[in-house]
Amino acid sequence: MAFDGITMANLAWEFAQSLEGGRIQKIAQPEKDELILTIKGNRRTIRLQISASASLPLIYEASQNKPSPLTAPSFCMLLRKHIGSAKILEVRQPGLERIIELVLEHLDEMGDVCRKRLIVELMGKHSNIIFCQEDGTIIDSIKRVSTQVSSVREVLPGRTYFIPHTMEKGDPLTVTQEEFERLVREAPMKLQKALYNRLTGISPIMAEEFCHLASIDGDRTGSDLSPAEMTHLYHTISLVMEDVKEGRFSPNIIYRGQEPVEFSALPLTCYESGPDGIFTSRSFDSMSSLLETYYSSRESITRIRQKSSDLRRIVSNALERNYKKYDLQLKQLKDTEKRDKYRVYGELLNTYGYELTGGEKQLRCTNYYTGEEITIPLDETLTAQENAKKYFDRYGKLKRTFEALSELTGQTKNEIDHLESISAALDIAESENDLVQIKEELMEYGYAKKRKSGDKKPKITSKPFHYISSDGFQIYVGKNNYQNEELTFKVANGNDWWFHAKGIPGSHVILKTGGQTDIPDRAFEEAGALAAYYSKGRENEKVEVDYIQRKFIKKVAGAAPGFVIYHSNYSLMAIPGCGLKQADS
Repeated sequence: MAFDGITMANLAWEFAQSLEGGRIQKIAQPEKDELILTIKGNRRTIRLQISASASLPLIYEASQNKPSPLTAPSFCMLLRKHIGSAKILEVRQPGLERIIELVLEHLDEMGDVCRKRLIVELMGKHSNIIFCQEDGTIIDSIKRVSTQVSSVREVLPGRTYFIPHTMEKGDPLTVTQEEFERLVREAPMKLQKALYNRLTGISPIMAEEFCHLASIDGDRTGSDLSPAEMTHLYHTISLVMEDVKEGRFSPNIIYRGQEPVEFSALPLTCYESGPDGIFTSRSFDSMSSLLETYYSSRESITRIRQKSSDLRRIVSNALERNYKKYDLQLKQLKDTEKRDKYRVYGELLNTYGYELTGGEKQLRCTNYYTGEEITIPLDETLTAQENAKKYFDRYGKLKRTFEALSELTGQTKNEIDHLESISAALDIAESENDLVQIKEELMEYGYAKKRKSGDKKPKITSKPFHYISSDGFQIYVGKNNYQNEELTFKVANGNDWWFHAKGIPGSHVILKTGGQTDIPDRAFEEAGALAAYYSKGRENEKVEVDYIQRKFIKKVAGAAPGFVIYHSNYSLMAIPGCGLKQADS
């Protein structure tokens, strides 16, 4: 999610504790729209990373440094000149705006004490870092904005800094009930949207959270709310704002499986879903550590998707070709359904053909298979026997086509299933090591170019996911078809339990029994949740999962790795994901 005013309030509160009284030791500008301030104070050194990037604006205390260019940009040199050893007097946030302001004290060229303001605005594509005099006169900014770029506000040296207000919004920290009701009721939109459009610093997810806390449907409009509902919503938001004012924050990340999907400075009860639900929450001691974890995780996911883009394209193109081929084969197969009709025509002509005298265009007779009267079209230039032979020839041709197409259609369907399983493996890959085996499989089956003779085969270091159930049972999840094959036929014992999402591509999940026969239901539910999550059905609310003891699983002869057959299985409905953490390998 983007930075909202509540996240900024949490950061401002943290920075007030850690930065106020500290002194700037170093200023670096590793990117054109990014600063790193090294601040020493309170017996520790802090790196404050600030980015005004349009795609990823952020500010937090970073644990890792970044290399700087050999020649510092002009804005960095300007800051070094003025505030290279400045003391941070105050960290403040105007209202609930997405703005943090550092009030700095330093000595000028004459040795006199003076103050400056470094203002960080994190507003999407309008994000900026603005350096001002104490009275608000802009000295410079990391992004200069002229009237040609913005008709609302110029950000240029010599101009006076102000916060632009392009529409009427209420400050959630100070808004009265009467003003709140007016803003919400007059908004011609859904309640949830009205909250983040008419209140400063409120993000869509927090608007959803407010509606959830007040037990009010966010899809209703403000004008639909009764006076009692409006009052309840106002007081719900006011209670949350009291926590913001008092600095009672609870930084947390919401995960879906291993993927972070949301973060917040306050608890997000709208994501609560029990210990085996889709979402899990992880709390953090500070918003800075949360942001560093969140963005490094997102960066890792983005990086692996970029690394796998070539493999995804290979799979996607192969799937597209096979889907077209499969549709054509099914259409041709449907055309062969009339073959038995031609066989019956031939047999009936052989039986009743003696009634024909020649030149007839049809024969009406009784179909002795059904007892019904039937009309058989005839070629008047042919005899009854010749017409019968013609129909038998059609039947024979369609029968041969049916037999050939049945085999080809089966092969195409198997190829589609194989490619879909590879696509599912790409979806759950977490590192470059996980991609190595997938690439090997694509090369083995002719989808990707094989390595040149003499090229060394890469070392396989990827291992299956390993979990421990709440009751202490080992659970393993294959990341690709090779690992699925190995888990099922080499790692699992006969009495271990095997899980797989029903009818859709996904991982093999093995629940190790350790020789025990009395396995608690919770272990089955957790293994089923993992099988649902590591499948193509992970976005569904629930997924049907088959499970059966390993000894009843059979390998399909000649099939791609990981493809099995089984009968007499059990089934359960599982919510994708689970509260289990991966075990240390």
